[in-house]
Amino acid sequence: MKLKKGDEIEVIAGKDRGKRGKVSSIITKEDKVIVEGVNVMTKHVKAGRDGSKGERIERPFPIHVSNVMLVCPHTGKPTRVGYAVEGGEKVRVSRRSGKAI
Repeated sequence: MKLKKGDEIEVIAGKDRGKRGKVSSIITKEDKVIVEGVNVMTKHVKAGRDGSKGERIERPFPIHVSNVMLVCPHTGKPTRVGYAVEGGEKVRVSRRSGKAI
């Protein structure tokens, strides 16, 4: 997977198209990411026996990796990700600007 936790992404497909946010976690087995402020759903929580009330919680749900693109830190636009070897290290490279991310 070419995304990492903390990357800024833009949604390119779905109901939240055009929204931007930071990756808060990655689910590698399902090829999904959880992004702050994107794909927010309302989850209903039942009241507990200990007296806690039932409530509705809004939380971000996973979105498939194919529906998001990394935002290039240099240009501020969505870009594909490539790899290059610089100084003996493998580095992620923005395909739009050609600079290391």
